[in-house]
Amino acid sequence: MEETETRVFLSNEQRQLEEEPQLPRSMVISLYLGYFLARWGARTWEFSVALYMIYLWPNSLFLTAMYGAVESGSTAIFGPIVGQMIDGMSYVKVLRLWLVTQNLSFIVAGGSVIALLLVPDLKSQNFPVFAALVVLTNLSGAIGVLSTLAGTILIERDWVVVMSEGHSPDVLTRMNSVIRGIDLSSKLLSPVITGFIISFVSLEASAVTFAAWATITVWIEYWLFISVYNGVPAVLQSDERRSLRLSSQTDIASQYYVPLLTDQNTRSRSGNMRILERISDSSFVNAWRNYLNQDIVLPGVALALLFFTVLSFGTLMTATLEWKGIPTYIIGIGRGISAGVGLTATVVYPLLLSRLSPLRTGLWSFWSQWTCLLVCVGSIWVQKEKVASYMLMAGVAASRLGLWMFDLAVIQQMQDLVPESDRCVVGGVQNSLQAALDLMANLLGIIVSNPKDFWILTLISFATVSLAGVLYTVHLYRIRKHLFHLDKIPLLNNFFIRNHSTN
Repeated sequence: MEETETRVFLSNEQRQLEEEPQLPRSMVISLYLGYFLARWGARTWEFSVALYMIYLWPNSLFLTAMYGAVESGSTAIFGPIVGQMIDGMSYVKVLRLWLVTQNLSFIVAGGSVIALLLVPDLKSQNFPVFAALVVLTNLSGAIGVLSTLAGTILIERDWVVVMSEGHSPDVLTRMNSVIRGIDLSSKLLSPVITGFIISFVSLEASAVTFAAWATITVWIEYWLFISVYNGVPAVLQSDERRSLRLSSQTDIASQYYVPLLTDQNTRSRSGNMRILERISDSSFVNAWRNYLNQDIVLPGVALALLFFTVLSFGTLMTATLEWKGIPTYIIGIGRGISAGVGLTATVVYPLLLSRLSPLRTGLWSFWSQWTCLLVCVGSIWVQKEKVASYMLMAGVAASRLGLWMFDLAVIQQMQDLVPESDRCVVGGVQNSLQAALDLMANLLGIIVSNPKDFWILTLISFATVSLAGVLYTVHLYRIRKHLFHLDKIPLLNNFFIRNHSTN
């Protein structure tokens, strides 16, 4: 009897596997390859720009922090609007807008950096031209990063979810891990290669290489992504549903606004009331209202708070290490090691998820990251400058395992809990919130611009990370009504069993 039931179960399981549609392998590879090319350019610029700025204005974090403020400020302001724009456009239009704008902006940014580097004394000889080129670099770089946001939302928050629909949950987990692994691989390798070019060739050579990369890869990226669009039926069907939803929304809006325009009472309203109504009905406000109504607000805010930090291999920490005399290629290797540790998160995360829920995986991941950052705090009191710098780099690198597992856990919660119609909008607001806090960190870098005072930024960053942990822990307790399964810890489990048997 048991053997018969086992055969029936196995045959049903085999039938389900046969009926489950298979993702075309070539299309999945095309998606991953196109995303790798796009992320490589973005990660190269992210690393290089800090070195360019500290070279142009030595002994100060001012230019570096100013660029960071412009970049994150533009994302904070326009992020929700980008999310709504993506939600209101076809996939093909989003692809064209993303790839052309990103690569063209990076070409302009690379060209302006080359012009600045070729004339070392430009600041003293012709300051207006120097300032104009710096402004052009900031604006084009910020536009490039803002357009990169469109691609991140489209691929990470939409296409990956759409392509995994109709499959087991493991498919989404695996695709999330691979996508994050691609991003971290770019973060690992591009700084190492760029660091060697800068150290053993020149800064100018790295800028030329970056501009050439953006010029060539834009065509390859578009071909790869359009192949995925045409080759995966689920993506085409999702685009059709999107078009139907947009047309129905347009019809409803036209029916609503025609009588509104003819309403005499509306004409007699005061100008202030009309302005308030326009603001409340604006894309920006509607996007934030949508985000705040989601169940994942607290995890999203906790993730965003991690961007209010200098404890990463970002522009401020990179510029500070350069100022302290750490060789550029060592910084590049350190950043690569940091990304390599983060890359292991894409392997460890699915293993943890096989035993824990995304919610609890996030908890353990976060506090493991927090523990590693204690090394960075301890480096403040180390007298030897080089030792303190290497402790700072080691603490940041070690914390990346927990950080990226926490990132994956929050993203998967968003994918599971946010409706399809709200994914792009919520993704845009999430990135906007992250950029706003990154902007605050850069503004803090402008205020505390002396690299000698980096310890102040370290303490503030650690306090913000701690606040994020408290928020996420409160969210988990509110959902689960407890933090730990004490009965599942072996020693405590034996205690509970003895205590129960005694009673």
